[in-house]
Amino acid sequence: MSDAPTATPVARGVSPWWRVLSILLALALLVGWAASASLYEQLKAQIQHLQTRLAQVPQVRQIAVLLDAQGQPAMLITHNPQEAALAVQRLNAVREGREDSMQIWGLAPGQAPRSLGVITSRYQTLQLPLKAEELQGLSELGISAENKGGVPDAAGPSLPWLFKGALVSKAI
Repeated sequence: MSDAPTATPVARGVSPWWRVLSILLALALLVGWAASASLYEQLKAQIQHLQTRLAQVPQVRQIAVLLDAQGQPAMLITHNPQEAALAVQRLNAVREGREDSMQIWGLAPGQAPRSLGVITSRYQTLQLPLKAEELQGLSELGISAENKGGVPDAAGPSLPWLFKGALVSKAI
């Protein structure tokens, strides 16, 4: 026999610490993936909710502040093409008489005034149905006092204007 020292066999397996560490890392990756998927779904839901709310917000495209004879703001008029409505807000205390109506006119350079509607409500704000095409080419809006119910386009407005102002197209 020989006197040579015998070599102890070396274990060729993986340390239990490495196994625990790899399981923990796999769990961390799984939790991270689940969290990111959840955040992604929440983000999609928020975007969809905000898009729905944005579609419901009035998209005012044209605006006019009509001034009285003293240059004071008298009416705020805005147009929302989504609702096809002209929103009129009174900014002063002027009201129609019992036998009078206020009629809104569209003014374009070189053309006769075009009736856009009659203010039939004594409330502070009201809406008149009006398509966006009816405002095309107009540069100003005016309001005249007319007989109850207004007058046809052919008759034209009674002058002088009660209120008048520029119609401005708003950038989106």
